[in-house]
Amino acid sequence: MSKSKLALAGMAALSVLTLAACSNGGQSSSDKTVKLPKAYNNTQKAVKGGTLKIAEVNDTPFTGISDPNLLSNAEDGDVFSPSTQDLFNTTKDYKFTNGGPANFKLDKSAKTITITLRDNLKWSDGQPVNAKDVEYAQEVMAAPDSTSQNYSDAMGQIEGMDAFHTGKSKTISGIELPDGDNGKKVVIHFKEMSPMMEYAGAGYFSEYAEPYHAIKDVPMAKLASSTQVRKNPLTYAPYKLDKVVAGESTTFSPNKYYWGNKPKVDHVSVQVVSDSAIEQALKSHKYDFTLGTLPTSKYPDIKKTSGYKILGERSRSFGYFGFNLGHFDTKKAENVSDKNKKMANVKLRQAMAYAINQDEVSKKFGNGLDERATTLVPKFYGKLHNDKEKGFPLNIKKANKLLDEAGYKKSGKWRQTPDGKPLTIKFACMKGSSTLQAAEDDYLQQWKKVGLNVKYVSGKPMEMNSFYSMLQAPSSDKYDMYLAAWSVATAPEQSQAYGKGAQMNMGHFVSDKNTQYLNNMDSAKAFNSSYQKKQFDGWQKYMNEQAAYIPRNEGIDYMPINKRVKNYTSLTQNQEFFADIALTSNSAATK
Repeated sequence: MSKSKLALAGMAALSVLTLAACSNGGQSSSDKTVKLPKAYNNTQKAVKGGTLKIAEVNDTPFTGISDPNLLSNAEDGDVFSPSTQDLFNTTKDYKFTNGGPANFKLDKSAKTITITLRDNLKWSDGQPVNAKDVEYAQEVMAAPDSTSQNYSDAMGQIEGMDAFHTGKSKTISGIELPDGDNGKKVVIHFKEMSPMMEYAGAGYFSEYAEPYHAIKDVPMAKLASSTQVRKNPLTYAPYKLDKVVAGESTTFSPNKYYWGNKPKVDHVSVQVVSDSAIEQALKSHKYDFTLGTLPTSKYPDIKKTSGYKILGERSRSFGYFGFNLGHFDTKKAENVSDKNKKMANVKLRQAMAYAINQDEVSKKFGNGLDERATTLVPKFYGKLHNDKEKGFPLNIKKANKLLDEAGYKKSGKWRQTPDGKPLTIKFACMKGSSTLQAAEDDYLQQWKKVGLNVKYVSGKPMEMNSFYSMLQAPSSDKYDMYLAAWSVATAPEQSQAYGKGAQMNMGHFVSDKNTQYLNNMDSAKAFNSSYQKKQFDGWQKYMNEQAAYIPRNEGIDYMPINKRVKNYTSLTQNQEFFADIALTSNSAATK
């Protein structure tokens, strides 16, 4: 993956793993699966110029990190998406292909990937994008003092990367610039090749470039807070950033040095709109389309809004429960599981999973767009999802049996620890819509039914940025378990979220068997599809048995598109989405 929810509901979305806001549905129950088109074919003639108005649906201000190598939450990815672009085009299966900002060549026998930049690729200040910019992007993700959360065990497959990441070397020996810093070619040497390297978002290397000439003097630890990232970022994407209103909005204008099709509109604006306000904003036709997480609770009313076409696709995001099982050793750059942690008992974790009734929650609040997830590999990944695994359907009897077997005996209405001490489980989650709050409250009531005293951290759900800051701390005793969401990468690579060296492994689950499965799934043997499938199936079964992370829900993302928008497609691999998007009227369609 690479970074967690909904990076973009489609188009030029970040192809990496990002942290996401949680979502749950609506007022009326439905168990009928909704089917929606993926593209809107507007045959009207486009007008020149105009302003494209986008709503970023979120209850929390964005943090303001524009650099895709440094950001870790999907909201930042959304609000800066007009000025963000991967180096590579991809096929419909998200495999790298040529023709974009750079070309890609994988050589299994030589154990190399060669990146060749196009000659006319320039930064928005007119300077050429060169090989050093690609090499420096790897440093930004992997430097010991970088604030990036996106380094993982996969990136450690680059020759010399481990030494660089741990501060033992000042350079990455496995990155070669055949024509020098100002050349157009980069050759990356790997210890072992993986089929995942053919896919966008796998995390084996950064798929972006950094404007080295503009940021080389900024200390790595301060890069994320610098003006070069927060206010005046350079880009090779269709649009350049004009203005940021901190936490609220971003505005863009065409990048005159853009390598591809000339952008069709004069301005793009992205405005944060809360869950509670988005329905009325669309009814007032204030926005052309939305990014972020549209609550499924709003779907029955939004689909009736005049002037809009509703599109949808299988979501790249899924919700899950995680447990605080250890810490991240910053000196060794690896996660460590602690057998003395409160939630270390696997039967306790399994019992909590079987105690909740996610099928009913999804039916009641999902409006046909949501379902209980059964593994940590969502259905977005097609055949690699293990459809034989049933996950954790409601089973109160089994939950009680597991707790009894593990020694969590009742004393009054609450269970105690196996050594007879009071047991209180601190539960962290994000505040969101009223229906999400209702779902979270329901989980607490279900756990109460099996005698588990579970309380919200700080007495209530948390603001999203504070929530993820707590989870991303190397060590914390403020919480025992949490509810969160991933927006998974387009590549089905799992070590970015669950590997021993992954900072995104926020529950700090580590085991030899998990590491072996992750290595097998990414190994050269996995070029054999049947071997790869066997390893993926085995890993999903093993992770359900361990219940270190419990799959919660997944489903369909829906997007309302104003009928004045032309050339809209929800397909993630559309690199030129923002260059191609056009308007057929200077005012929003209302019918």
